[in-house]
Amino acid sequence: MTKTVRAHAFLILSGVVVLLVAGWVVVPGWFAPGDPLTGVPAAKLSAPSAAHWFGTDNLGRDTYTRVVHGAGLSITATLAAVAIGLVAGTLIGSIAGTAGGVTDSALMRAVDVLLAVPELLSALALIAVLGPGTRNVAVAVGIALVARFARVMRSEVVRVRRAPYVEAAFAAGVRWPVVLVRHVLRNTYPPVLALTAVEFGNAVLVIASLSFLGYGSKPPAPEWGSLISEGRNFLATAWWTTTLPGLVIVVLVLSAQRIGRALSRDGLR
Repeated sequence: MTKTVRAHAFLILSGVVVLLVAGWVVVPGWFAPGDPLTGVPAAKLSAPSAAHWFGTDNLGRDTYTRVVHGAGLSITATLAAVAIGLVAGTLIGSIAGTAGGVTDSALMRAVDVLLAVPELLSALALIAVLGPGTRNVAVAVGIALVARFARVMRSEVVRVRRAPYVEAAFAAGVRWPVVLVRHVLRNTYPPVLALTAVEFGNAVLVIASLSFLGYGSKPPAPEWGSLISEGRNFLATAWWTTTLPGLVIVVLVLSAQRIGRALSRDGLR
């Protein structure tokens, strides 16, 4: 099997993983018809089996069912965070790349400061102000993502501004707002789209980490990070309560980043 074939195979597999999780979000009952909040005490801490694919937790609740139904909470928060980062970052990057001069320097210095702080730490600092809860976690992570989007968008705007077709549009008397919409923004989206896929994976991990620390939804809500947190006390005797939900997160993060790398590579061609 050649390297190219393997790369395409992994890309297809990554797409399948993302589509599967999307299905969990949209129609969780199709994949896990059980109740994620109730269990059978007699079946508590049962190992993975045909009846319980991911085993059960300390209250006898099916872990697979809780992971599937928890996807709605975790992925919705992730999408909200990425949307905040994408919109705000694109706006700031466009302004910086368009205005240039002092405005560009000031905005990029602020962006550099934010980039120097890991996203998780930035989100924690914001949650200290906003307070806990899934909505506040999404907002905090979204703000933490703004700097990366702003940096990439600014670089792309500066690059496209120097393109011959943009100079030709200016020479023809087309106004700058029209040039920005018709020529600049439409030619800057490939790297931004690739970054969106990568940051989606990062946001999944950060939001799960914050949920694990107790800043997300409170139990018994089956948010992914809280599932791992609840199961850590039984890790020695029931490894599946933390390992399998954690594996779902890892596979999704890797799949999103694989798709992001593919989009970045294709966008540069």
